[in-house]
Amino acid sequence: MSSKSLFSFLFLLVLLFTSFSDTTAWIKSGFWYAGSEFPVPEIPSTMFTHLKFAFAYINTSSYELYISHSDEPYISTFSETVKQKNPSVITLLSILGGRDMSPDFFAMTSEFSRRKSFIKTSIKTARQYGFQGLDLFGVNPNTAANMTNMRIFIEEWRTAINSESANSLILTMGSYYSPMLETMNYPVDTIIRNFDWVHLLAYDYYLPTKDNFTGAHTALYDPASKRNTDYGIKEWIKKGLPANKIVLGLAYHGFAWTLVNPNHNTVGSPARGLAITQDGSISYRYIKQYMKSYGAIPVYNSTYVVNYVTIGSFWIGYDDAEAIRTKVSYAKDKGLRGFAAFQIPSDDVNWELSKAASDEEEDQRGSKRRLLAILLPTIAITIILISTILCILKKKTIRSEGIRELNERAIGRNMKVFSFDQIKEATDSFSIKNKIGEGGFGPVYKGRLSDGCEIAVKRLSKCSKQGVEEFQNEVTLASKLQHVNVLQLQGFCIEREEKILIYEYMPNKSLDFYLYDPVKSMQLDWEMRVRIVEGVTQGLLYLQEYSTFTVIHRDLKASNILLDDEMKPKISDFGIARLFQKDEKEANTGRIVGTYGCVPPEYVKRGVYSRKYDVYSFGVLLLQIIGGKKSSCEYGIENDLNLLEYAYELWQKGNGVDFIDPSLQDDFQRGKQLRCMQVALLCVQEKWEDRPSMLEVYSMLKNDNEVLPNPKVPAFSKNRDNTTHETLVTLDLTCSDNSLTISQLIAR
Repeated sequence: MSSKSLFSFLFLLVLLFTSFSDTTAWIKSGFWYAGSEFPVPEIPSTMFTHLKFAFAYINTSSYELYISHSDEPYISTFSETVKQKNPSVITLLSILGGRDMSPDFFAMTSEFSRRKSFIKTSIKTARQYGFQGLDLFGVNPNTAANMTNMRIFIEEWRTAINSESANSLILTMGSYYSPMLETMNYPVDTIIRNFDWVHLLAYDYYLPTKDNFTGAHTALYDPASKRNTDYGIKEWIKKGLPANKIVLGLAYHGFAWTLVNPNHNTVGSPARGLAITQDGSISYRYIKQYMKSYGAIPVYNSTYVVNYVTIGSFWIGYDDAEAIRTKVSYAKDKGLRGFAAFQIPSDDVNWELSKAASDEEEDQRGSKRRLLAILLPTIAITIILISTILCILKKKTIRSEGIRELNERAIGRNMKVFSFDQIKEATDSFSIKNKIGEGGFGPVYKGRLSDGCEIAVKRLSKCSKQGVEEFQNEVTLASKLQHVNVLQLQGFCIEREEKILIYEYMPNKSLDFYLYDPVKSMQLDWEMRVRIVEGVTQGLLYLQEYSTFTVIHRDLKASNILLDDEMKPKISDFGIARLFQKDEKEANTGRIVGTYGCVPPEYVKRGVYSRKYDVYSFGVLLLQIIGGKKSSCEYGIENDLNLLEYAYELWQKGNGVDFIDPSLQDDFQRGKQLRCMQVALLCVQEKWEDRPSMLEVYSMLKNDNEVLPNPKVPAFSKNRDNTTHETLVTLDLTCSDNSLTISQLIAR
């Protein structure tokens, strides 16, 4: 079998597999409204692929994105909280348009300076709070001028998002069920080009008061009117919006009406007006309670696909589980992208509607999964046979062949395979004037691509100990990681025996550039150091808790914390990082790598590493940030204490203030500084079981009122028990300046 034929065969297998097993394309989205009393941690995030925080607003004075002061505590922890149950869930920040807010929206879109202000702050806010996308909800372009301004705004918004060096934000829109409704007309062509998908509000969020008939406004069909979901979807598709860009809106609420005649109580019966609430809307949870208290029996109308119940003169139309299942089935049959539930807290206490939507989606795949059960063993055997044939035919097993496979890995990961000539031109032939650093991997150069984009180029040195394995590891890992506090890998080059990594350029260098210099450290005031600590904490939380895989960095240090143009930190250098499955607790290695002073004792002694490895390194880094001191120096009256011993001794004596960097002398911040010092000492305790998790570290740093335990003697302390002698594995540790290799551990 030729390599070309083999590739074609494998490609067909991949297509076959993905056609039956693609679960990521189907969107299960839901809204959480900040005005709800429903707590964020209770959101059943495992039932959803996307969760939206609702809502952000437009400041009518500055035209910047505005977060209500009362919503601040919720928005700041929303992404982190929902990802604790489902790390793969994608969070978006929703911006309210709607009838009441549309004038503010179109006032913003009417002028370039206003649009620019809003776009900049919307992107900044999304990044600040860990959202992976932005959502525009319920805008009504009811004039030609408004539609033109909306078109311009959308184009500028998407352009600004795409121009970011970090991973692009998702951009979605919540529209009315039809592209044309009364005076409303959407710029469909612009929407198609710039939004990832559109979720249709398949219900009247604002009911017209002139309507004097009970309306099933969540109805999927309506034989007597065009005002139904099916008609609206067909109109959107007729206008050019692809079905796979449409997400069906599901209402977790209904509407109540006052009947003219309680005996005439079917869908479409005459009504005097809205009932029970000011706008007639009632949550599904309350409808269930209302029916239970009155012993009312609901009716399901399959013609409209809606439930309703009559209680005296009140008529309530809503979607129960049966209607939800039918609508999700409809979305699948029509080739839509998924569903969007508004809003999740309105569901029943047992999540009846959310389960119905998920169950129906699972049922649609049942037959495919059964077919997979037959096909997968066959495919697995075929792949094993092909792999065996490849091994036999392979005449050369040089490690560089593994590098070439990275070309395929780049596909679909927003990475680019650069040519050597491109990199050579960008760095002016690796000119010494463009050299900005030197690490264990090799020299680092600043470069500028032909489109003007600035990059950082890491070129593997011929004498570097970090070779093919580390190169492959960094490409594989970094390409999977997408977080505002993790350095973004843009691509790589593997021509002419060269191994080059291309990253986004960080204009403010690394943290150690400032931290240990008496003059430059003055630029790092306490507020800035707190922001850096918070950013590193968020990055580690992502690596340990919220990414698809748990990542152990194993080389967290000041030189690997890079700073962007706003001095925001990004964790870099994943050459020796390792992946964990979510249920793994620890792992072993016979080859110890890392940086002197940042490696925990269990790793040095037994080659054991776990999530607590990076917690230890974070504790060392936190002490360095607070004290402005290096790990490689000796401290104390007799200069016989390492950094951890020195900090612990001062803490024990109540003299922790003497450890703090003199440039941070501020009595107002002293309590916070000492608290950070205590947290750092908890992170560097001898036994990994005694160290807090990163989630606990985050809580300790955020909640000043939380009582902290007293730290025990830190690792590598002369006060610990030295009577036991342990066999050490082979070490390959480098000091911070990458100039010293240590082959054994010398007891103090």
